[in-house]
Amino acid sequence: MPDPSLTGVKALTFDIFGTVVNWRPHIISTLRALAPPTFKEVDWPLFALKWRLSHGKFCGSYLPSPSNPFKTTDSHHRDSLPALLTEFSLPPDTFSPSQIELLVQTWHELTPWPDSAAGIARLKKRFRTAMLSDGNKSCLEDLNRNGHLGYDEICSSEDFKAYKPHPSVYFGACQKLGLEPKEVAMAAAHLGDLAAAHKLGFKTVYVERPDEERWSLDEERYEKAKEWVDLWVGLDDGKGGLEEVANRLVGEEE
Repeated sequence: MPDPSLTGVKALTFDIFGTVVNWRPHIISTLRALAPPTFKEVDWPLFALKWRLSHGKFCGSYLPSPSNPFKTTDSHHRDSLPALLTEFSLPPDTFSPSQIELLVQTWHELTPWPDSAAGIARLKKRFRTAMLSDGNKSCLEDLNRNGHLGYDEICSSEDFKAYKPHPSVYFGACQKLGLEPKEVAMAAAHLGDLAAAHKLGFKTVYVERPDEERWSLDEERYEKAKEWVDLWVGLDDGKGGLEEVANRLVGEEE
């Protein structure tokens, strides 16, 4: 029988980067492929991680206001590279302008986790499904199409001119779906995202992914999260990922 933990929920909203798509392999391989031969020994996995973390820091600190114009994720990925090159003691022309555009576009081409498309397809039998991501709209459209994810709705930070965890993003998604927060569940591999949604009345689904959680496992808030997360899917639970979420919320496949 399906798990009753999300009783009353009509729609699932999904974080995308790290939760639904695995960003690391393609970003790292593209950095390596485009780097000049003299820089092949650079720690590109660390470079990719810091690029990703810089985006998280940008989103978390951004406050919408007339004096602080909204910047898309694509723009941030482009604009954040010079400081990152400096941090790694790399010259500013390590990547040509055309290569920088290729790197930015790489975020549009990420591959879903193996369980994502199948899990979403099964979840659609019971829920409306929506992307709810800091990615700009064109990026999310590309990921949805190329990854054959089949989402019913795409809710982008670009729609709301704000970034998670700002409340306007979560409430904006509810408005777009025509639902109350209590009728929506947020699925993510990041407890910080879920904590913000939970505070606003969303139900929550934690989908553990390798190396994605930013809260330390020995932190008190990590242990406390197990008390308020409505559905927790660990790496070793069943099939794992969104297939296991579907197993719990829709029922096992025959």
